[in-house]
Parts: sequence; C-alpha cells; structure tokens
Amino acid sequence: MNDAEQILDLLPARLREARRNQGLSLDAVAKLSGVSRSMVSQIERGESSPTIATLWNLTRALQVDFAGLLEEGNAAHRIEVLRDAQVPTIENMGEGCSIRILSPPEDAGKHEVYDIRFAKGGVLDSQPHTRGAREHLTVVEGQVEVVSGDARELLGPDDTARYSSDVPHCIRAQGDAARVFLVVQDA
Repeated sequence: MNDAEQILDLLPARLREARRNQGLSLDAVAKLSGVSRSMVSQIERGESSPTIATLWNLTRALQVDFAGLLEEGNAAHRIEVLRDAQVPTIENMGEGCSIRILSPPEDAGKHEVYDIRFAKGGVLDSQPHTRGAREHLTVVEGQVEVVSGDARELLGPDDTARYSSDVPHCIRAQGDAARVFLVVQDA
C-alpha cells in the first residue's frame, strides 16, 4: 500500500480490530503501550494520526505486525468474534428487558441490529427515531405486541413485523418471557 491517505483511512479500524481480537480495553492498551487512553481512542476513531513512535508502541502492545496491520487483504480473511460475555448489553432501557447490541459501533445511527430479551411483562417504549426510520422485528421466542403510532399487532414465534419507527413505538412481552431480533434502519 503506497498511498498515505489510504493507510490513514485503514489504520483506525485495523487498530480497533487488533485490540478487540486481543480482548483488551482502551485502558489496558494505554497501560501496555504507554500511550494515553484518550489518544488511543482518538486514533481508533480516526480523529488523530499517530506518530511512528506511537504506532510502534501500539503494535507492540497489541502484539501485531506493524506491516501486516496495513496490508489490504488482511481483514478480508478474518472472522471477528465477540463471545457471549463480550457482546455489549444495555440493561437500563425499558422495563424487564435486556438489549444486546449485535451491530458494530460504527453502524450506530445507520443500520443497528439488536437481540432483545424480555422478562414476563417486559416492555421497551421508544421515542421517534429520525424521519423515515423503520424497524424490522422477528420474534424468536414467546409473544410480543408491537405498537407503532396508532397501529398494533400481536406477534408469535417466527413472525416478522416491519413498521415505522419515526413515531412513538413500543414492544411489549405478552404472557411469559419473550425474545426478539430487531434491525433498526435509519433513512
């Protein structure tokens, strides 16, 4: 790869991928590399270009080959795995529901994927998303009621609903516990 701009575009994602593959937090990488946590975060977000010395310290801390980190074909032959305990989870939204975030952080606000688990009577009330946003929900277990604006539908296992989410909307477990797979698509 000869183009410096291409390298700078590729570097943030590759460093983030290497950190995640090692199962390291930003704090852990900062301690191992001697590079501040905020600088590591800025580099991973593409907000700062590291010096050669900083990059060297990061690659040594992440135990990755400096040159291999920037090879074009490198990422195409990898499988990024998040083990169950590593999947980010939100517990404080709604009542009696646990939201597992399956989509990568860089997709937030564009195309989000969630695994939502409801306890008996659990509910997730949502305010309108951006204009034109839609949700695609498939019931994995149990039954849920989906409300979008004035429309209501009761769904059972393997049922799928597609609805506007740019209006107030709600997913409510009916009866026992329920589990849904949800894709949020912004316009």
